[in-house]
Amino acid sequence: MKLSDRVERVPPSGIRRFFELAEEMDDVISLGVGEPDFSAPWAAREAAIQSLERGRTSYTANRGMRELREAISDHVAARYDLDYDPDDEVLVTTGVSEGVDVAMRALVDPGDTVAVPQPSYISYAPGVIFADGDPLPVPTREADDFKLTYERLEASGAADAGVLITCYPNNPTGAVMTASELEPVAEFAREHDLTVISDEIYADLSYGFDHTSVATLPGMRERTIVFNGFSKTYAMTGLRLGYAMAPPEAIAGMNRIHQYSMLSAPTTAQHAALEALRSCDDEVEEMVATYNRRRNLVLSRFEEMGIDCFEAKGAFYVFPEAPGGDAERFAEDLLHEQGVAVVPGNVFGEGGEDHLRVSYATGTQDLKEAMDRIEAFL
Repeated sequence: MKLSDRVERVPPSGIRRFFELAEEMDDVISLGVGEPDFSAPWAAREAAIQSLERGRTSYTANRGMRELREAISDHVAARYDLDYDPDDEVLVTTGVSEGVDVAMRALVDPGDTVAVPQPSYISYAPGVIFADGDPLPVPTREADDFKLTYERLEASGAADAGVLITCYPNNPTGAVMTASELEPVAEFAREHDLTVISDEIYADLSYGFDHTSVATLPGMRERTIVFNGFSKTYAMTGLRLGYAMAPPEAIAGMNRIHQYSMLSAPTTAQHAALEALRSCDDEVEEMVATYNRRRNLVLSRFEEMGIDCFEAKGAFYVFPEAPGGDAERFAEDLLHEQGVAVVPGNVFGEGGEDHLRVSYATGTQDLKEAMDRIEAFL
């Protein structure tokens, strides 16, 4: 059976390889997975259970339950100063991953170029390829705290792209960008007429400052598709629910693909998400505070070990330099000798070489034990 060229162009996930190695071993502490160790807040779980007990198992509207879209619109207005009409500017998706995939297919024609800042979430470049586009790496550097700059965009040739995808707070680096730091990126997008796909799934996981969406900057709302969701903030990864916000023509185009492929996002998850927005702010605050304590723990331990690591200020990852420089060798040896799983930075693209992604979305005791093992390994 012959597979398509698109599939052949995309290698298997580099993260998955390390998970498979870890699954074959005993007593492994994983700092590789990008998933909260918390359960979803009880009120959200109870809403999901009640929706099942009441037989709410049918499709919803393609764009998602209107009540949920209204709640999303109210939430982002209050929290991020974003103004979107729930009727024609909000689309509920099966996770942000499906949303980004649909956006790529709605925006990209065969041969179009999409600028992908790296290191970045591993699905972005493959998503461009699956949409028949050509990903253009835009490497960011530790010297700039892995922030995207006008100069990096210009030097990479992003002026010739039609779409730019961004993710801040960033996976895998934990980097963040303030409003003043985003403005030159917005200027570049306006100057070169780029559409921006802004993945803001970690927006609530910012430590010490408020998140700014690039869509709030002058001239950016009309050229930006903003994504957020419930996986990270509300620890609802397995319920697979995200949402897109964009001008009506973009949402209509994305929904046209969404309705033929997914029909609608999972109904049970939508009921859970609605309750999460209504009543789970206290649980979110507790989780964010816990992540921040773990972040400080990991950063301080790496400093004590002499491992260079810039101060990540968002998401739940740090991105230290790999001692010895060979990140893949270091990660494999650490796994086999001490039973700690981390991910080599090269799997996240250009700029990630010689680094490691270390997730602190795991129990504090396990995290302390993992730090002790890493120190012993060194």
